[in-house]
Amino acid sequence: MVTDRLSLNGDLLDDNTLAKVLDLLNLHGVKFKIRRFRVGEFSTEPSLIELFLTAPDLVSMRAALTACKEHGAIFNIDEVTLVDADRDGVLPEDFHSTTNFTTHILLDNQWIEVENLEMDCGIRVWSDDGRWRASTCPMHRVRQGDRFVVGFQGVRITPLDEEQRDDDEFRFMSNDVSSERPKRRMIGHAADAIRRAKGEGKRVLLVGGPAIVHSGSAPLLAQLIDTGWIDVLFAGNALAAHDIESNMLGTSLGVDLTTGSSGPHGHTHHLRAINRVRRAGSIAQAVEEGTITAGVMFTCVRKGVPFVLCGSIRDDGPLPDVITDNVVAQDAMRDHIVGVGVCLMVATTLHSVATGNILPASVKTYCVDSDADTVIKLTDRGTHQAIGLVTDCEFFLYELVNALCH
Repeated sequence: MVTDRLSLNGDLLDDNTLAKVLDLLNLHGVKFKIRRFRVGEFSTEPSLIELFLTAPDLVSMRAALTACKEHGAIFNIDEVTLVDADRDGVLPEDFHSTTNFTTHILLDNQWIEVENLEMDCGIRVWSDDGRWRASTCPMHRVRQGDRFVVGFQGVRITPLDEEQRDDDEFRFMSNDVSSERPKRRMIGHAADAIRRAKGEGKRVLLVGGPAIVHSGSAPLLAQLIDTGWIDVLFAGNALAAHDIESNMLGTSLGVDLTTGSSGPHGHTHHLRAINRVRRAGSIAQAVEEGTITAGVMFTCVRKGVPFVLCGSIRDDGPLPDVITDNVVAQDAMRDHIVGVGVCLMVATTLHSVATGNILPASVKTYCVDSDADTVIKLTDRGTHQAIGLVTDCEFFLYELVNALCH
């Protein structure tokens, strides 16, 4: 089965152009759905129609489109242009910059699906035992001699059904966020999405910030991990450090999580916790030695849940497991998003945006933060699928645990 798009622009009704095109499509066995129809209000204003086409094979589709061309039909059925990279780490000039929507390229009379969908990459093409394959490739992974798609011809981008608005362009500034949305209903929606993903054999990723620990919510996240609802954790040095601090010393940033008061020299507690883990050599080793006895990181180690801790320039220590090279950290994140069906982004701006940048649009994404600006930043940077929930992380995790674990 082959799909494509066709658009017509002009005096479509009076000249009977639309009827002629539809007759030709029927003649060639091509099915169609009207995706957009705008009728000109005045005689001088052209009408516009866009059709979504389905044909049994590429030969039938080509024949139908060629026949419709004489009636002004506009379509893209040229094959892609490939250019070799001339040096490591540099894409060819005019490289095709990807979106996170499902993408195919036309090569050797066949549509080839682009693997590992990710925005802001090139499309690398190679032959695997005589079969063409294509995949997104971030700039730093380019190697001299790799072949890349340049330009836009022969590239087909298919947005998700719910993302089909006035056009199928990859766009920014496309989502609105409100703190007045019904929160329990949306959390129930997230719980349902997680159940469906797990039932389909997909994984659930949580991207978390240190507010999870500061708010006293770390035990809730640990419970979700322990009961098998969270399969991967992305965070920074802070969440892990304060989670471990809370286990060792009962504080987070020196604040007692039971009384809410700051004790003498409490500001040093996270450093003491980090130092003990560095002495052990790793978080896993600190767990094995009994230095860490509970918490989010403890549960990840005990349950075999992988985590990626991405560092920043402001990190104390950092913990020995923190990846301090950002490009290496990005690649580690890429390795763990394969098979992810749902992503929960909770109380972190930078890690949410970083994760959103490497997620396909097909991953159901929920962004939770007490500041609407975090959700807006995420959707403004191309993570169209993100559903924003403006609330505190403690309420979100408490309700999610109730929905999934009770």
